[in-house]
Amino acid sequence: MTDFDKGAAYARIQETLREPLATAKTETELYTQVVQALHALPTYDWTGIYILTSPDTLSLGPYLGAPTEHVTIPVGRGICGRSAQEDATVLVADVSQEGNYLACSLDTRSEIVVPIRVRGAYHAQIDVDSHTLNAFDAADQEALEALAERIGRRHVARAIGPADPARLAHPAANRDLASCR
Repeated sequence: MTDFDKGAAYARIQETLREPLATAKTETELYTQVVQALHALPTYDWTGIYILTSPDTLSLGPYLGAPTEHVTIPVGRGICGRSAQEDATVLVADVSQEGNYLACSLDTRSEIVVPIRVRGAYHAQIDVDSHTLNAFDAADQEALEALAERIGRRHVARAIGPADPARLAHPAANRDLASCR
């Protein structure tokens, strides 16, 4: 991301999410607000949340961007699965150089996946794809990790309800969110 102040942009996002972090009644409601706020950033061409729904499966939650066939991803497969397996942020400057990359779009050039932990355990992830090479850097990683930490703390503090399973089952369930593009 160039030609704009990343620090100011991420500060605005943190402010925008202050109320949803305090008032969201369900995980889906919270994640929808997070995705909408992040997707407004330049080069955030696909923005979504995958939730660890079993020890070996990530399931697609709210997202914005082109539809994806990857509504479930095995832990260990692709960049998202690798993040869950390693319990770590994965920043990929050029997805064409990744042997384990799952192509959601032929236009994707770079990706960042950031864990959301609840009580120290991997719970979900923020996944952002860009059509720009090297779209993400340490500033993006730091800001997204800070946001993910706030989300995880919020889960504990508010004990918000789980994501609606119907919204995780099929990308068409996200149609209302996808129309926000």
